[in-house]
Amino acid sequence: MSAVVIAQNNFGDTQPDGVAGPLGLLIIVLLGIATVLLIRNMNKRIKRLPAEFPPPAAKDADQDK
Repeated sequence: MSAVVIAQNNFGDTQPDGVAGPLGLLIIVLLGIATVLLIRNMNKRIKRLPAEFPPPAAKDADQDK
């Protein structure tokens, strides 16, 4: 009798309303929106960087004085 209870498959739909599909879609959409916003923010920051950085040797020489 106990072998029957242990062998039961409980991997199916355990919620009666079946909200897993819409909830999964909501999570995927939110992750997509967050990704788009992060990419836009990174692009703005990259555009603000200078075209060329000063060489490290010149930077060290200024600090020695």
